[in-house]
Amino acid sequence: MANVLKPEGYLFVDHRASPGMSPDVARNMGLDPKLVGEGTVFEAATQRCCHCPSVFIKNPLRTRERGHCYKCNGYICDACEIASKSPDYVHRHVNEVIDKVSSGRYAMSGSTSLPILTRTPSNG
Repeated sequence: MANVLKPEGYLFVDHRASPGMSPDVARNMGLDPKLVGEGTVFEAATQRCCHCPSVFIKNPLRTRERGHCYKCNGYICDACEIASKSPDYVHRHVNEVIDKVSSGRYAMSGSTSLPILTRTPSNG
């Protein structure tokens, strides 16, 4: 079984030769302005949501539990965690949605967190 704690990616943002992010923009993104301001280097692990194509920064200061799908054995983003509590929710791995839409037999509507797959008319 894969280890869900292993980060899938890495983000490196170098502001040593730039003005960095403004404090307002940093706060809107949920970041401490001191971490991404002028002259800083920001490094963080990233994780891909197993239900949608989102990639999120793993905040080491986060105190609430990260959403986890026990069917996929992987982390899910906050939007997918909220969507999974909906009574209309249908569990789908991101690769399943991509495969179905790529086949041309399905069209997707709704959001990536709560996709609605509709069969397309047959071409034959």
